[in-house]
Amino acid sequence: MTDTGPHPAPTAMAVAAAIAAAEVIRAVYDRPIAVEIKPDGSPVTEADAAAEAVIIEHLRATGLPVLGEESVAAGIVPELGERYFIVDPLDGTKEFIKRNGEFTVNIGLVEHGRPVMGVVLAPATGEIFVGDAEGAWSGLVADGAVTGRRRIGVGWLPRLRIVASRSHGHAALAQLSRTLDVERDVSVGSSLKFGLLARGDAQLYPRFTPTCEWDTAAGQAVLEAAGGAVVTLDGAPLSYGKGKDDFLNPYFVAAASLELARRAAGEMRKLLDEAGTASSA
Repeated sequence: MTDTGPHPAPTAMAVAAAIAAAEVIRAVYDRPIAVEIKPDGSPVTEADAAAEAVIIEHLRATGLPVLGEESVAAGIVPELGERYFIVDPLDGTKEFIKRNGEFTVNIGLVEHGRPVMGVVLAPATGEIFVGDAEGAWSGLVADGAVTGRRRIGVGWLPRLRIVASRSHGHAALAQLSRTLDVERDVSVGSSLKFGLLARGDAQLYPRFTPTCEWDTAAGQAVLEAAGGAVVTLDGAPLSYGKGKDDFLNPYFVAAASLELARRAAGEMRKLLDEAGTASSA
C-alpha cells in the first residue's frame, strides 16, 4: 500500500480508532484473561490481536500503511514508505494481566522518520493524550466520546521528578537520580510515562532497557507536541524506520526540554560505560 493522495484527518481517525480498540480491550479485561507467551518471551492476550484488527480497519480509509506490533509478530510487515501509522494495540500487556489499569492503546503517525502525531489512550481509566502539529491535549473518554479536553504542556518543579517503568527497572536509575538531584520517581506502566511528562507531572523518563518503535512513537509525538524532547544517548532525536526487520529502539531519554534530555543522556552514557568497565574487570 502506498501514499497516493489526500486522506481524512489522521488525528481524528486515530482518536476514533483508539476509542474503538479500548472498547475491545475492556471487554477482555472484564473476564478471565488467557495469556500466551511469544517466541521473544513477552506475554500476549486475545485483546492484543483483536484491538489491532479494529485499529487497522479504522485507519484503512487513510490509505496509509499500518505497522502494528501483532502484525509484525505474525510476519506481516507492509511496505512503509515515508508516511505511515505505527500501532501498539495494547502497550503494557504485563500491567493488563496484573489488572492495575496501567496499559494503553498507542497510535502514532510517522513522517520521514519522525513521529508527527500520537494518541495514547488508557482503556481502564479513559484518560487520553493527543499530540500533533496543533499542540498537545488530554481528556477523558466516556461513552465513546472525548470530554474535558484541555491543552497540556511540559512543566517544571523545584526538583526533578522521574517516571520509571513498573515492569522494566534498571540498577543505574538510582545513581542517575542522585546525579541529577531528583526529588522522587513515579513508577508507571506503558506510554502513560510520556503523558505524565507532557502534562508537567514529571520531567524525565530515562530508558535503560529495550523498547520497540511501536512502544514509543505515539508517546513521543505527544511529548514533543507538549514542548518536550526524546533523544538517544548520543543526543540525537529518537527516529523511526530503521529497517524492514529492525524495529528495536536504542536506549533513550524523554524529558521536558531538549537541554535536560541531552544532559541526562550524557549521564546515562557515563553510567553505562562505568557499568561495562566494572563487569569486564
